[in-house]
Amino acid sequence: MYQYAENYGVTKSARGHKQSIALAIFAGAFIALAFVFYITVTTGSTASWGGVRLLGGLAFSLGLILVVVCGGELFTSTVLNTVAWAQKLITTRDMFICWVRVFIGNFIGAILILLLVFAAKMHDLDGGAWGLNALHIAQHKLHHTWGQAFALGILCNMLVCLGVWMTFATKDVLTKVVLLILPVAMFVSSGFEHSIANLFMVPFGIVIANFAGSGFFETVGVSAAEFSDLTVSHFIFHNLIPVVLGNIVGGGVLVGLGFWAVSNQEKNATQTLSHKENTESQTLASRQLNR
Repeated sequence: MYQYAENYGVTKSARGHKQSIALAIFAGAFIALAFVFYITVTTGSTASWGGVRLLGGLAFSLGLILVVVCGGELFTSTVLNTVAWAQKLITTRDMFICWVRVFIGNFIGAILILLLVFAAKMHDLDGGAWGLNALHIAQHKLHHTWGQAFALGILCNMLVCLGVWMTFATKDVLTKVVLLILPVAMFVSSGFEHSIANLFMVPFGIVIANFAGSGFFETVGVSAAEFSDLTVSHFIFHNLIPVVLGNIVGGGVLVGLGFWAVSNQEKNATQTLSHKENTESQTLASRQLNR
């Protein structure tokens, strides 16, 4: 799996800009579609708090499954190219350029799905309850402290990258799908923060709050003023920045560099043992010659 991770990082960094961005657009769209599924599943559910979130998490796992099976470029898993960087197979510049272009592509894909979903007036589903659910989800994401958002970002991408790492162990598509479901279900149901999912969810809440119209808010029986904190600047500085940094630490540092450090220790131990065995063999051969 570790050797596969090295090649994984090199391949992502070596892709041409156009191909990388195109694949990233697909991945951003896949994650956005998964969040649409999450909203639908959790709207109006009468199950327990944990049960609702588990159902939503299982639904959201569709996003990462589509990314892995269909070959999209997702920022949160792309940070695993820290393994290739640590092995000096790619440069620091290559690594950061790869992150930036994938993030841009993910943003474009998320916004494309946002526009389609809003144009389809999905926020009016279930008498507006669907849109109200989306508003509450988006607003909740902006109520974390900076440190809390950062920590939730770390926890989220640990699970995303561990899920992706497990798929390196097999070439069977169905096995990959099964391996991805529980890590994704856990991070979603536990409320961890995924930066690319947020690129769809929070802007979608902002769009509903500002463009759904007074008729929507009259239907759901709430005031648009209740969601006045859903602004672009609030999203960027109170959620997106700390969550992106947390995702990099959780996936790129704790998982990627963590496994790299373990692998290096194993290599060093193997080399030390091999050197010791060679030394002992040479000593034994020398003694036999002397005899």
